Amino acid sequence: MIAVYLTLLLPLAGMLVFALIGHWRHAGWINVGLNAVVFAVTVLLAWRVLEDGALLSDDKYFFIDAFNVYLIALTALVGFTTAIFSRPYMSHEVELRNLGRRRLRLYHAMFQGFMFAMFAALTTNNIGILWVAMEGATLATVLLVSLYRTPEAIEAAWKYFILCGVGIAQALFGTVLLYFAAERVIPSADEALFWNVLYQTAGLLEPTVLTLAFVFLLVGYGTKVGLVPLHNWLPDAHSEGPTPMSAILSGLLLNVALYALVRVKMIVDGSLRSELAGYLMMGFGLLSFTVAGLFLHRQRDIKRMFSYSSIEHMGLMTFAFGLGGPLATFAALLHMTVHSLTKSAIFVTVGHAAQIAGTQSIQKIRGLIRTQPAVGWGLLLGTVAIAGFPPFGVFTSEFLVLIATMKSWPWLTVPLLLGLAIAFAGLFRHLHPMVYGEPPAGQQPVRANMLPVTLHLLLVLWLGLAIPHFLADWFRQATILIAGSAPL
Repeated sequence: MIAVYLTLLLPLAGMLVFALIGHWRHAGWINVGLNAVVFAVTVLLAWRVLEDGALLSDDKYFFIDAFNVYLIALTALVGFTTAIFSRPYMSHEVELRNLGRRRLRLYHAMFQGFMFAMFAALTTNNIGILWVAMEGATLATVLLVSLYRTPEAIEAAWKYFILCGVGIAQALFGTVLLYFAAERVIPSADEALFWNVLYQTAGLLEPTVLTLAFVFLLVGYGTKVGLVPLHNWLPDAHSEGPTPMSAILSGLLLNVALYALVRVKMIVDGSLRSELAGYLMMGFGLLSFTVAGLFLHRQRDIKRMFSYSSIEHMGLMTFAFGLGGPLATFAALLHMTVHSLTKSAIFVTVGHAAQIAGTQSIQKIRGLIRTQPAVGWGLLLGTVAIAGFPPFGVFTSEFLVLIATMKSWPWLTVPLLLGLAIAFAGLFRHLHPMVYGEPPAGQQPVRANMLPVTLHLLLVLWLGLAIPHFLADWFRQATILIAGSAPL
């Protein structure tokens, strides 16, 4: 378990160090190096789990299996590449005098604090600690959203804090109900919130209490996922916070919240022996998918537009996990991966595009391919990928979701296809002038590190053409754990 402890201790130490030296001119490089080391450690951890199976610490507080280990590695990868993008981006923000020394220290410290909270949520075996870690991630990102201290940023951070605070309170009540049901049947009260114990004894838990618990947990963690109608904080947080925060928020936090929801669903399914939890997730997922696709057409801010795209895709993943079955579960796991990689790459290009134009207004971002071709092509290819064009991996995962829907709920295939078409139209009605339009006078290139974009889009392309054996094995093992059987 040394790799698990290092994964947690390194960002925690980084948070403390950056609280002191986060304003130093080489702090960006230190941030990159720290995240690179964490990523290397998580790769070793993932390899061990793939070879030897699930790991449980002696005190039972940490549990690593095929489901969370690939999310741990994905979180570390996106954190590493976002740190690479963050270094020149934040340096430019300092040059523009949007940030001072104190806020730069706060940014680097909260970046590492956020990563620590994500790793804590993913590695813990205790449902209560999972809740605490999610609340910690909320607090870290609230400080990042308000980083610029403009009236709009303060309003967005306050809205984020209130809505997610109310949501996480609902999740706390659901966790209490879960403990209430568990302590009656589990001999040791200290183990009543351990996930592996709850999963093994799910059939003994009181179904009525578990039903109520899941409703509260769905509302609570669904707020963090961005499910409609609990999504209002997400577009504001994206539009007002620094762009690196948008990359990790959309690429990581939403995934971890959905991970928590799926973990609880596995326990509830074992207790109820019915599909109620899945039906609720399908309903919220399809609603979010449809509403977000419609709202894409009304956006005037580029970061708000892609935040609604995140809501759309999280709705699709929630729907797929709710649909259940090996094929839908495999598709949802694949979609979590390709969406995280693609959306974080898009936000990297969006951040540079906003710096080139000096604004986030879609109407004023024009002719990126002429001004800075790397940024323009990055935005174009990223949008093509997230819209589900073949041969990118998003097409593969969405196609698998459609196939699974046709097999189980054929009549839902039509609204899914309609939603995909609406989202496609919403993205591309804005994309063409931003990429190919006439650039306004005075629009100048900026220092842009497009390495994260290139790496992420190549990985998404690779996953669309052929899923490597080791990743397919992870997905297969996770699918067996969640759905009970492997996809054909």
